[in-house]
Amino acid sequence: MDAILEQFRARIQAAGAEGMRLLLRGGGTKDWYGQNVVGDVFDTRAYAGVVEYEPSELVVTARCGTPLSEIEALLAQNGQMLAFEPPRFGAGSTIGGVVASGLSGPRRASAGAVRDFVLGAQLMDGRGELLSFGGQVMKNVAGYDVSRLLAGSLGTLGLITQVSLKVLPLPFCEATIRFELDEIAALRRMNEWAGQPLPVSATCWHNGVLTVRLSGAQAAVRAALARMGGEAVDDGATFWSALRDQRADFFATAEGGAAEMWRLSVPSTASALVMRGEQLIEWGGAQRWLRVDRGVADDIRRVAAAAGGHATRYRVESADLGAGAGAFHPLAPAIARIHERLKAAFDPAGIFNCGRMV
Repeated sequence: MDAILEQFRARIQAAGAEGMRLLLRGGGTKDWYGQNVVGDVFDTRAYAGVVEYEPSELVVTARCGTPLSEIEALLAQNGQMLAFEPPRFGAGSTIGGVVASGLSGPRRASAGAVRDFVLGAQLMDGRGELLSFGGQVMKNVAGYDVSRLLAGSLGTLGLITQVSLKVLPLPFCEATIRFELDEIAALRRMNEWAGQPLPVSATCWHNGVLTVRLSGAQAAVRAALARMGGEAVDDGATFWSALRDQRADFFATAEGGAAEMWRLSVPSTASALVMRGEQLIEWGGAQRWLRVDRGVADDIRRVAAAAGGHATRYRVESADLGAGAGAFHPLAPAIARIHERLKAAFDPAGIFNCGRMV
């Protein structure tokens, strides 16, 4: 594996010297996420394998090209999981891409986001230097927590070569129930439950139906079922798996390619957002998906900002995501300057995933 790192280093240094740009890519399952990027493809999959895993320590360390499926299978053998439920957009998804994209699934509201589980990371910067941040325990950070900063950086700061992630035990028991509620009633109910000692691990409202997953000890789940009521869903695991991997009908490509998919992040207590299009609401009201016709970016971002959040132009069907409105909500000037300084510090020649974020 050292030889592969040396090959990576040589290519990065050559790109810096020649003014070339590199497109860091693992399995390529999230090429559509973010804005258009330019550069030669830099395939990271050769640097793969689980470096260390001790189930009793609840930590797994793996190289960037390790398939997500391989890690999840290993954890499942020991009754453990990646609690943030990273979306699996294909068999080629790698752990490096999981961290770089920063995307989390249905359990995020109860368990935490990707960055909450990153304990340490190794990064090869734009000079070809291998930098180490964090470690394999929770309390190991002094100064800037760069390892967690890499979560969601979309490869713009450098090549994430290795990560250490906290893992959690699989729930002893899970159950799924559904309620027929309109949007306002569903939001009210989710916020009421959030203030109670209930084992709610995921929520989803769409088309007048609120679906809820309960996870935990068998006694806790049974007590919650008796208290909350609702209609039992027999195959809840299939429902949540499809939602996690965005295979649910709501995310299916529409004929004609006229729609955009937006992801809005707002306070869970925000009321119903008055917007055109079809909505799906997750994370107790904090994540709201919106499918709309093109050309309404300014309206969507204005509504999201007024609610105290922001909006991401997540997918565009049959069109370049870089066309028209930017993929991500415009940054405040002070935050934008921090981004610029971080990019300059880690990638002074500007060779990694240029244009992916801004």
